[in-house]
Amino acid sequence: MKKFIINNWEVVMDHSKNPLSNIQDLRVRHMVMQILAWMWCLIFTMMTGTWMYLGVNVLFHALLLGGVCITVGMFETAKRRPDMFRANGRGPGGEHE
Repeated sequence: MKKFIINNWEVVMDHSKNPLSNIQDLRVRHMVMQILAWMWCLIFTMMTGTWMYLGVNVLFHALLLGGVCITVGMFETAKRRPDMFRANGRGPGGEHE
């Protein structure tokens, strides 16, 4: 049962395993995930009748997915272009060399 739950979670939430992995641009993929998250917030809010919590739900989903997107973006940048994380123009001996 645990494996079933994990597999289903990954199919929906893991960007490398769900159909959104076909979208090459990470920013577009992130926006699609945000739209889906907001849609589901609205659906569950309507189902439960808790309209006063809709804004909080949308905010928390945006923060969660935003954090995931930034993390994935950093990991991808570190994997593909590790030179992006150099010391910002400083010489090997220190400042302005």
